[in-house]
Amino acid sequence: MTRAIGRQTDPAIRTDLCGIRLASPVILAAGTAGTLDETAGVTDLARIGAVVSKSITRLPRKGNPEPRITWTRAGMLNAIGLANPGVEAFAADIAPRAARMPCAVIGSIAGFSIEDYVGTAGVMEAAAEIPIVELNVSCPNVHGGVEFGADPGALAELVRAVRAELNTKRLLVKLSPITVGTPHSPADLARVACEAGADGMTLCNTIPSMGIDVRTRKPLLANVTGGLSGPAVHPVVVKIVHDVYRAFARDAGVPIVAGGGVTRWEDAAEFVLAGASAVQVGAGSFVDPRSANKITKGLLRWTRSQGAGNIGELVGRVELA
Repeated sequence: MTRAIGRQTDPAIRTDLCGIRLASPVILAAGTAGTLDETAGVTDLARIGAVVSKSITRLPRKGNPEPRITWTRAGMLNAIGLANPGVEAFAADIAPRAARMPCAVIGSIAGFSIEDYVGTAGVMEAAAEIPIVELNVSCPNVHGGVEFGADPGALAELVRAVRAELNTKRLLVKLSPITVGTPHSPADLARVACEAGADGMTLCNTIPSMGIDVRTRKPLLANVTGGLSGPAVHPVVVKIVHDVYRAFARDAGVPIVAGGGVTRWEDAAEFVLAGASAVQVGAGSFVDPRSANKITKGLLRWTRSQGAGNIGELVGRVELA
């Protein structure tokens, strides 16, 4: 059964994500819109598809010391370290606000053990206003933040445990773009996650990176390393989305949410053609808080120019020789 959320926008841009009908395929990525609705003053949330909450952990986290955000020539380095108020504060103060949101809300959860994830998932399950949960198994900015997303056995065990808690929610699993040094590709891990109970995939998190001030000879981030996002990672994620879509997601009917360097509508359209049903805007929102609305308008014009009745007709339609 499809549930509609958001303003009744042009039919050409409405999107189905795991049975949830969104007003647009454009989504604000976790950590880029505050805890939930802080960007409402500068972004028309009624004209985008969804907002992903800040990643929530079982206990409150202050995150990494500052400086923890800096810019590169082709993107942004961040080492926030999952700073968040914790699941109790989320349940009491943040989740209730989701009912007043004019778009869908996707609750992001992170953790350091299966018990952490399961406990937070239980709170998300109790939040009736949140129809989709995104499982962050790929944060490169905390100790142990990528282990679940790199090991198929651990990933499957985690997804099964979380799925058991989410009786009424759709489940997305957010993977890392980097599997170098392991025998597993992103497509392998995506398949494992879906076989364990995920309804869809978010591809991808940031790329582990580092910057150095050549004058002081010190790292640009207090955490030394962080995650790279922005235009530099976009072509990398386009290939990953293309690979995962053609490896199994297309035939299995598994939706892909793509994120990485979406600053223009053309970036989002590339992801759609590669196989994404929806796209996330992250670093682009820091550059221009209105970028998500501009991208939505651009995608609508593009869909019409391609002769499609709905943008879903263009998913995976890259023309290969």
